[in-house]
Parts: sequence; structure tokens; C-alpha cells
Amino acid sequence: MKEFKHIIDTTLRDGEQSPGIALGIEDKLKIAKLLDNIGIYEIEAGIPCLGDKEIEGISRIIETRKNAKISVWSRMNINDVKQSIQCNPDIIHIGVPVSYVQIYSKLKKNKIWVQKNILCCVELAQNHNIDVTVGLEDASRADLGFILSLIKELKKAGVNTIRVADTVGILIPNRTKEIVETIKAHTDIKIEMHVHNDLGMAVANSIIGAKAGADYIDCTLFGIGERTGNCNFYDFIHASESIFQFAMNRKQIREVEKQSYTVLKGAM
Repeated sequence: MKEFKHIIDTTLRDGEQSPGIALGIEDKLKIAKLLDNIGIYEIEAGIPCLGDKEIEGISRIIETRKNAKISVWSRMNINDVKQSIQCNPDIIHIGVPVSYVQIYSKLKKNKIWVQKNILCCVELAQNHNIDVTVGLEDASRADLGFILSLIKELKKAGVNTIRVADTVGILIPNRTKEIVETIKAHTDIKIEMHVHNDLGMAVANSIIGAKAGADYIDCTLFGIGERTGNCNFYDFIHASESIFQFAMNRKQIREVEKQSYTVLKGAM
């Protein structure tokens, strides 16, 4: 029997960071409706801290969705989390830097500071009855021992899902397999894969991550996203349909791409 996997579409968040693409509220609503209609599990709708217009668009998506869970992205910052809470999403993805180059060199902080701040942000969101997914930023360059110790504390705090983020796009299949299998061997936390296509392996890494035990796969329509893009939604489904089962209407995927292409082309 095929393993069941869930697709999280981040076209409206990470995909919009593609050079030359600027989606208006109506554009986002059209794409969200198309994704919702085919039974996508979750739509990452945007970044509330970008301002009132972004919050308005996210709120309208939440109001009109029928089936999909709606999530938003937040930095590990109390004020950002508060803005995310205003939208009343189903899930807040909170990004936390986990590689030493980000913690010590970029932020000039330490591991204790990281752990304290992420737990405060998680508690704030949960106090408003909103589920939290913690995104392990730059996980591909991070120390697995630190990742496991942080996950242990997140589990105690009630976090059930972490996002393994290949922030700088350097993952290869072997490293992807190692990270996911190590996490699965030490904890029962659910894993979401979020990879970039800098090395042309976003789809391959996503499939390997799913085979190794990841429960959720982040994708974008046409593979759009910052720099060279994200895991291509159609390519991932097409390449892995013999391995995994997805709860969506696959027959309509091409039609969704056709209609969303028109929207995205108009946003360029």
C-alpha cells in the first residue's frame, strides 16, 4: 500500500519571492481558490508582518477557503507572531535559525538565546489556540545534535511538526536522507520538507525526504520561488505518484496550472 503524503503549497509565500512577480490580493485569491478546489492539504498564504495589505489578502483567503488549512509565515519575533495571530490562521510557521553560521555569525547570538526565543513565540501562538510549525532554517548546514536537542524542547512545548528548510539550497539526496532519518530515529515529531532548487535537485530531494519519512512536502506552482525556485508541484506529483498517495484531484492539476499561469503571467 502506498504511503500517504500531504502537499503544502507555498506559491503565495515563497513563490511570490520570485524575481519579477508581484501578486495582488485578487491574484492570490484566484490561486488559493484553484488550489483549494483540487483538495490541497495546506496553503501557505503569506507573511503578515509585510503590512496591512498582506494581512487583508491572507484574511480574505481564510474567509473563502472551503477545505484547505491556511498557514502564514513568521520570523522568530514576538511582534511578528502577534501580527500573524491577527489573521487567525490554522497554522503559524515560525522560522528559527539552526545553523551555527546563522546563529553566531549572522545574528551574533547563541543557542540558548535561540531556544528561549522560539519557545516564547510558540507559547504566544498556542495561547491563541493556533497550531505552530517550527521551521528549522538552514537545517542543511546545521549540527544534527543541536537540531535534536531543540526538537526535544519543542515537543515538550506541544509542537508536533517541524519544517526542514534547505534555506541556501545546498542539499543533495544523501544529506536529505541523513537528516530526515536521524530525526525520525530520535523522535516521533512530524517532518515537513522545504527545499530550494539551486542545484537542480528540489524534486529529487523532496522525494528522498518523503521516502525517508517526511510527512509533508512544500511545493510551488511551476517551481517558482526565491533564487532558482522551490520544488515543482506538478513534477513532484508526477514523479512520485507510483510511490505515494495524495488526497487531491490529480485530474485537475493541469487545469490548475493552466489557469494559474494566466494569473502569474499577469503579475509579472
